[in-house]
Amino acid sequence: MMDDSPSQKNWLERLTQFLLREPESRGELVGILHSAFERHLLDADALAMIEGVLNVGDMQVRDVMVPRSRMDVIDLATSHAKLIAHAVATSHSRFPVVDGSVDDVIGILLAKDLLRYAVQRQAMDLRSMLRPVVFVPESQRLNVLLKAFRDQRNHMAIVVDEHGSVAGLVTIEDVIEQIVGDIADEHDVTEQLIVQSGHDRWRVQGGVELDELNGVLGTSFERGDFRTLAGLVIDRFGYVPRRGESVVVEGWRLRVIRVDRQRVQTVLLERLPQAVLMESE
Repeated sequence: MMDDSPSQKNWLERLTQFLLREPESRGELVGILHSAFERHLLDADALAMIEGVLNVGDMQVRDVMVPRSRMDVIDLATSHAKLIAHAVATSHSRFPVVDGSVDDVIGILLAKDLLRYAVQRQAMDLRSMLRPVVFVPESQRLNVLLKAFRDQRNHMAIVVDEHGSVAGLVTIEDVIEQIVGDIADEHDVTEQLIVQSGHDRWRVQGGVELDELNGVLGTSFERGDFRTLAGLVIDRFGYVPRRGESVVVEGWRLRVIRVDRQRVQTVLLERLPQAVLMESE
């Protein structure tokens, strides 16, 4: 039931007056939103999403893209059997298809088109199955990209740098996550806190206690005014890092791979070879 007290009515009147006039600054807008949250007129999720919408206008594609080194691409010359096996292993819904080089992206392959081939046992001409590829500059604003995704009914774009080389890829999910927070799908690992993802590499949830992490991986991370891996990462950066940023701590490279509403959700830990450590000293 809504509180009909004079103070509540005064607040609603001020909020209404504010929304009916043009804000003088973004700071004023953010201030009134936080005040509305403190007065329980907005819940935390609504406030976070509104701030996410405001921030999207300031962010560029390079801030959220999957970098070139982590793109899962399919070469046009890949055999049909290997192509299907790769699609199953990665669980992506879309794949950039290249012709010999990552800088030569010729189209986008949809996993559902592969499924149709596998079910109907038809002869497959990979080139004829490709959807048109969209290229965007890494400096493009996310709000512009989101509108383009919506208008063109597209879900993936290839990001190019100022020289025309492929810098990475970006999906509509990458943009929307900046508004609604991290989107977990059925393939995301949520129940396991520490997962080995390669030789001397582990994917670790930010909330893992450092004592537990040290016990499992044999690391020697020291606790300060923090107890978790996320706290260690933020302490070393001095701020909440963005996805893709990394820092070296005690012989390990800590790369942030998921950030949700100013919380470090997932970190990739990689044990560095001694030679690399000596070069960095």
